[in-house]
Amino acid sequence: MYQELAIIAVFTFCYSVISGRVDKMSMSGPIVFVLVGLLLGPSFLSWLPADVAQIEYRTLIDLTLALVLFNDAASSDSAVLRLRAGLPARMLLLGLPGAIGLGFIVGYFLFGDLAVYEVAILATMLAATDAALGKAVVSNKAVPARLREGLNCESGLNDGMAVPVLLVFIALAHGANGGDSQVSALALVAEEIGIGAGVGLLVAGIGAWLLKEGAAKGWVSNVWAQLSVPALAISCFALAQSLHGSGYIAAFVGGMLFGILAKEATHKLVMPSEGIGEAMAMLTWIIFGAVIIARVAAEISVEIALYSLLSLTVVRMVPIFLSLAGSGESNSSKLFLGWFGPRGLASIVFAIIVINEQLPGGDLIATVVATTVLLSLVAHGVSANPLARWMAGREGKAGS
Repeated sequence: MYQELAIIAVFTFCYSVISGRVDKMSMSGPIVFVLVGLLLGPSFLSWLPADVAQIEYRTLIDLTLALVLFNDAASSDSAVLRLRAGLPARMLLLGLPGAIGLGFIVGYFLFGDLAVYEVAILATMLAATDAALGKAVVSNKAVPARLREGLNCESGLNDGMAVPVLLVFIALAHGANGGDSQVSALALVAEEIGIGAGVGLLVAGIGAWLLKEGAAKGWVSNVWAQLSVPALAISCFALAQSLHGSGYIAAFVGGMLFGILAKEATHKLVMPSEGIGEAMAMLTWIIFGAVIIARVAAEISVEIALYSLLSLTVVRMVPIFLSLAGSGESNSSKLFLGWFGPRGLASIVFAIIVINEQLPGGDLIATVVATTVLLSLVAHGVSANPLARWMAGREGKAGS
């Protein structure tokens, strides 16, 4: 145990020293983490054991996604959304359902072994995007602000919006497989979503008020203030789960309310939580490289590879392109926004959820998701900086 801990701790420190440099290269942080996991895992050095996924892996990824959902929702700048809501609103309200629908159509024809609702589950899992894999785009000031903020808002909110859709399809799949009736299953999901939303609003509302009052009275120390947001995010998640609600919904809704109530102090308060979330995401990516890649490589078929490729291109880009019709954006901007829909942490977490649901097609779904994430990891990580420079150049010429 201590050997693995030492390896991960030393790597984390070394990466922190060069993290800024990596951000400027054609290689994202998640690529580095996955490669390190692959190198240290059973496929090569075997310094990380093959059963690393058994060490409370589900708890790790649950807490990681809870933090990510809360942080992203809280960081969604309400002022930006009001002033420049057009792009993210179109991509979320039109592009996201379109991607799920087109992903379903493609999956229906490629995977005959999957039931209808299982195909819908797969399409939903791969509709959620992860800005971390294209960080160079959303952090590059040369890229026009409207495009950066549009992608950042979309990726910050669409995984939370995908959660209730995923839960509904899982319930319908269980009903179709002879479990509870579909009506009963949907009622349970509605209850789960309602409890999650209620808990998130209550905990975040009380937490934001207490934090504000404590700060006003000078009761909050600088050190403990850094722990307030991650503690609040995990409180939302864990309390909702303990009450048989959706912890993911609670974290997402709670984060949105916290961001609204904290106003201009949000960025300062959320930053430490983002650091913790980054560290936990790094562990998830290392485990992905150490354990998942070798298993997935042996299971990849032509159909899986084709679906993964289409998911990252046609399935994502066509709905986004169409959703931006009449927005005034150029075709190059629409394609740029469509391309940068990386699949990452949320899809991995969704895959673990589906595996635990023990659906007949769960293993195939997880393999497709892992393959798509792996392909996205490389394609979006490598293309982020070059395409960001290309888009900045095009916009500069158009404006001159």
